[in-house]
Amino acid sequence: MRQLCSATLIGEVFVVLFAACVAMRITDVSTPVIWLVSGIAMVLCVLLCGVITRPGAVAVGWVLQAGLIVSGLLLPTMYGLGVIFAGLWWCSVHYGRRIDEIKAARAAAEGV
Repeated sequence: MRQLCSATLIGEVFVVLFAACVAMRITDVSTPVIWLVSGIAMVLCVLLCGVITRPGAVAVGWVLQAGLIVSGLLLPTMYGLGVIFAGLWWCSVHYGRRIDEIKAARAAAEGV
C-alpha cells in the first residue's frame, strides 16, 4: 500500500504546485495566501508518504483529496483533477491493501 499511496501523493504535490502557479495569475487571492495554503498541502502530501501505514494516515489522505476537490472553487479545472486524484487515492488504498494481504499470505505459506 505504501508504494501506491506514495506515488499518488507525490503526483498530487505536482498538481498542487502547478495549480498554485495558475491561481496566482487568474484569481484575486493574494500570492502569499495561495503559496501558504499550497505549501501546507504539498508538505502534508510528502510527510504523509512516510507515515501512510500508521493509523489515521489514510483518513488524512482523504482530507487532502477533499481539499483538492474544494480548490475547484478557485480553479474550476481542479474539480476534475480532484475527482481523478480521489479515484487514484481510493485505488491506491484498496488495491494496496489487497496486495499487502496477498504478500502476507504468500510469506506465511512459504514459512518466511
